[in-house]
Amino acid sequence: MGDYHYIYKDLDGASTQWDDIQAKLGNLPPKKPAFKPPAFTPAEDEASAPKDKSWIDDKTEQDLEDLEDDPDLDDDRFLEEYRRKRLSELREAAKVARFGSVVPISGSDFVREVSQAPPDVWVVVILYKEGIAERGLLMQYLEDLATKYPATKFVKIISTDCIPNYPDRNLPTLLVYNSGAVKANHVGMRSFGRRCTPEGVALVLCQSDPVLNDGQSANGHSKEAVIEGVRKRFIEKVVTQHEDKDDGYSSD
Repeated sequence: MGDYHYIYKDLDGASTQWDDIQAKLGNLPPKKPAFKPPAFTPAEDEASAPKDKSWIDDKTEQDLEDLEDDPDLDDDRFLEEYRRKRLSELREAAKVARFGSVVPISGSDFVREVSQAPPDVWVVVILYKEGIAERGLLMQYLEDLATKYPATKFVKIISTDCIPNYPDRNLPTLLVYNSGAVKANHVGMRSFGRRCTPEGVALVLCQSDPVLNDGQSANGHSKEAVIEGVRKRFIEKVVTQHEDKDDGYSSD
């Protein structure tokens, strides 16, 4: 019969007094600390969680719709009213967030994306061609406006895809659509004055109609209200620029 050898091992991290002395003298490497399992934490039971405003705030639009017949909310008028308010806010936010950038389209997309846009949506179309210097500047300004006014639809299309043989000398051109009809057109950079700025483009777009819509205006979606909002943004921008300059001078 073969010889059998038994090897006894302590738990990880356990050591004898002799081991400790030898480790101090450097004859043995220090042992790893004893293993300790993490403390048990029971999983949260959503049904037992307190139902308050924060509980409602964490819900998605679908979750809030599903809570319509929740018996607990039937007994809590405040929570039920807050649920309805929060659901309305999420729906409005979803409407506002439907645009927010300048979207490229082709000639075959034009009718669907522009002519058939809902009557409550204003559409700004930029006709452009690569290689025309002014195109980049105006496109940059339109991207800025699309972010600030996400309830207005901004699209871009190569000029000859939209209008065959459209002259390059007229580029860039802006077309403003609503309810399937052209409401305004602005040909070339000269339409926006000698010194073109995002605020200047915004004011030109709103000359005759409330084209720009941030989706949050509380004072009514009228031409006057939109123009007043554009002017307010412009003044805030100028004040901020002056404050930044003053800070730069004071740090010198």
